[in-house]
Amino acid sequence: MNHAAKGSGHPANRLAAETSPYLLQHKHNPVNWWPWVPEALAEAQRSNRPILLSIGYAACHWCHVMAHESFEDEDVAAVMNELFVCIKVDREERPDIDQIYMNALHHLGEQGGWPLTMFLFPDGSPFWGGTYFPKLPDFGRPAFTDVLQSVARVFREQPDKIARHRDALIARLSERARADNPANIGLAELDNAAALIAQSTDPVHGGLRGAPKFPQCSVLEFLWRAGARTHDDHFFAAVTLTMTRMSQGGIYDHLGGGYARYSVDDKWLVPHFEKMLYDNAQILDLLALDHARSKNPLYRERATETVDWLRREMLTPAGGFASSLDADSEGEEGRFYIWSLKEIEEVLGTTDAADFAARYDITANGNFEGRNIPNRLRSIEVASDDSAHMRALREKLLARRESRVRPGLDDKILADWNGLMIAALVHAACVFDRPDWLQIARAVYDFVRTTMTRDGRLGHSWREGRLLVPALASDYAAMGRAALALFEATGDNDCLVQALRWQSTLDTHYADVEHGGYYLTAADAEGLIVRPHSSDDDATPNHDGLIAQNLVRLAALTGDTKWRARIDGLFTALLPSATEKGFGQLSLMNALDLRLTGAEIVVVGEDAQAGALLNAARKLPHATSIVLHAPHAEALAADHPAQAKARSVRGAAAFVCRQQRCSLPVSIPKTLIELVAKL
Repeated sequence: MNHAAKGSGHPANRLAAETSPYLLQHKHNPVNWWPWVPEALAEAQRSNRPILLSIGYAACHWCHVMAHESFEDEDVAAVMNELFVCIKVDREERPDIDQIYMNALHHLGEQGGWPLTMFLFPDGSPFWGGTYFPKLPDFGRPAFTDVLQSVARVFREQPDKIARHRDALIARLSERARADNPANIGLAELDNAAALIAQSTDPVHGGLRGAPKFPQCSVLEFLWRAGARTHDDHFFAAVTLTMTRMSQGGIYDHLGGGYARYSVDDKWLVPHFEKMLYDNAQILDLLALDHARSKNPLYRERATETVDWLRREMLTPAGGFASSLDADSEGEEGRFYIWSLKEIEEVLGTTDAADFAARYDITANGNFEGRNIPNRLRSIEVASDDSAHMRALREKLLARRESRVRPGLDDKILADWNGLMIAALVHAACVFDRPDWLQIARAVYDFVRTTMTRDGRLGHSWREGRLLVPALASDYAAMGRAALALFEATGDNDCLVQALRWQSTLDTHYADVEHGGYYLTAADAEGLIVRPHSSDDDATPNHDGLIAQNLVRLAALTGDTKWRARIDGLFTALLPSATEKGFGQLSLMNALDLRLTGAEIVVVGEDAQAGALLNAARKLPHATSIVLHAPHAEALAADHPAQAKARSVRGAAAFVCRQQRCSLPVSIPKTLIELVAKL
């Protein structure tokens, strides 16, 4: 791509040719922005200027604030342009770049967040940074232009000092934990870790104690698994309380469906109003998981409403799911979602408005800065409110809301986030008996598998016909999860074959042979100052954790012992650091739980009885079960532990296997469910 400026030949903003909605938001800034391209680093080296790297995303409120205050200001932009080569990055499009420089900020002792503002040497190595900087001095924080001038002066006058600082920082970024003494982690250690996390949960409002509150779905899944493993209901209670408060709080969009990014308070009332695809994927997955156990009607309502929102607002004409909805509209965070009592009375009339207001905490004075966020926290004991009358009132208000100026939609399609949502839709389709959701999942899967693939390799981000390649390990991990979920739900062998191909690509291009685990970037990807390698969970489960779960399933579904050896090697390499990180690598610990306790359910046969057994198996909690349909015994691998028993029965039968040992055959769905619970 040619990033040369048009017109006069002087440096200019170069973002207009990009496809990222976040970068395009900045294409008219007076800042001479570059995208992350080799030419930008070459310009920094030619002019001997440091790089100002600004990383954010389209739905980020504080990114908008800093943009309006500083990047749209001619005077601030003039200082930036004179002293720095300015590079703008969409963290969702380039999470590899974001991971490197966010880790650098953490090593500097600073708390992370977005916008991420980092200062780099011309070769891309970081030496200092922060997050949001105000335009004017603010409660002890210097003005952004003062920061810029100070950093540029130190770069000119003390290059040796900051070079030493840079070298130490790069060394820390390059460090890898070594597994010379692998930790011995088993069920007792998992139980102890779950007990410690449970003690940190909020007994009144759910979630972890304090504010802000994030969904933290890997934590909730870890607690749920502890409940399933120990039969201790207080683990399930912590999950149920959190899911209920989230689903009844203001973080949930009671009119349009879908969950916001997080709650700024400790009660789940006031959300940060952006809606992210990955949050809703993980929450939908948890709704299906706990409903399989509890049959909670609230979960069915929220799952249905959330999928309706996905279909209505997030499914793009191209065929994939968009990334996010902005928090802001008309320059104000949450404006699209909040109401006055007067507005509701205008839409519903006095009587119906009073009924709605009583249910959804709507008052004349408001529950949020003089306005109202609809929520059910004051009447949370009512588990379900799916009456035709209340649905009609919500639909009227939703129709009125559609006339407002909508928040911006970031419509780029990310393979990893779509993979998480595909798997969640498959799991929810099975649990809630919604074959139409399975059809949506399959269509999106086919879009990513075909349109977002070049020469047999996945890409990471697609928009307007342009694909960013190569993919990240997170893309292969999440799409592998999606393929395996589809295989277990449908028996379509092509999905299993595709999952095996994607895992083979991971092993070829992403494996860290020396340390174990997988790099985030491919071996043949663009070179960065270090190759990202973190195994920590973020707002999404880490790719190593997802790959570990996929490997456990591949071992069971193929019967090939090489996958069991592969997963055990991965655990040996990565679990020592997981025990040190506490909450940081729970997706990997969840994979270990599946490895140690997962129920492998093999259904043999092709008749109606086999169909009934499969239907029952697919409704079991997906986190702790693996479902394999073998039309006949010969379809199983020769050394599969169920092979001999399957040959000895006539007609359809199911076997429950754990740790390479299988039960006697069962032929009645109810008996199968009871057997899984008993074992």
